[in-house]
Amino acid sequence: MDGAGDGAWNMAADEAMLVEHAQERILPTLRFYAWKPAAVSLGYFQRTEREIDLNVCTNRGIDVIRRLTGGRAVLHDAEVTYSLVVKENEPYIPQGITASYLFFSRGIAAGLARLGVPACLQDPRPSMGASRSPACFDAPSHYELTVGGRKLVGSAQLRRDGVLLQHGSILLKFDPAALTGLFVLAEQEQRDEVTAELSRRATSLAETTGKSFSFDEVAAAIAGGIAEQCGIFLNLSERTASEYALIEALQQKYRSLEWTLRR
Repeated sequence: MDGAGDGAWNMAADEAMLVEHAQERILPTLRFYAWKPAAVSLGYFQRTEREIDLNVCTNRGIDVIRRLTGGRAVLHDAEVTYSLVVKENEPYIPQGITASYLFFSRGIAAGLARLGVPACLQDPRPSMGASRSPACFDAPSHYELTVGGRKLVGSAQLRRDGVLLQHGSILLKFDPAALTGLFVLAEQEQRDEVTAELSRRATSLAETTGKSFSFDEVAAAIAGGIAEQCGIFLNLSERTASEYALIEALQQKYRSLEWTLRR
């Protein structure tokens, strides 16, 4: 379990986990982390300058980074973020992206149940209409977790060198206006519409339960749910020296404007 890191460090740490596990220098790993300062992460294929106002982000002290996984923009602030790496050919991992999403989502749902949150797995059939914003949380994808039809956990997955990397956000609190204030939108009326749409489609632990959960409470519950539901034994471990060295090297990429603005 990590504390809070900035956007480049967090994304470098996730990629380092993938590389180190592919090289069999570390075991399958589940990681929890937070963000300081807040950051917008862009999907691998997402256009940056057409969708996110970089000047506004700079003025508000918000990092902008591009992650390895696909999808759309996420504002990482009041949340618990998880990431995991595991070999694709592990016998307990279902084959295929959708099946593996379901496998891990059941574990996360079991963890949320420990917090008293009745999260449901989103039906893989489209049900909420077309997306109208660059935001990840405006609609749930296959087997993501919702409460009352509103998205609570957003996840993305990448497979490389025989390794599955999945990471996602579990929202402690959610302020749709804070996110839409970072979008490139021509009119205030359009911004208001997107904010209202996000409010209808996404929720948080605080809104769902009326309670304030700490980072440690949520991380422990999710870890326990994944271990129990997925039949995985979890053991605390320290990073290796080679993993730390790789994180330091990879940060250069995630801090570069060239990487952030690439499409």
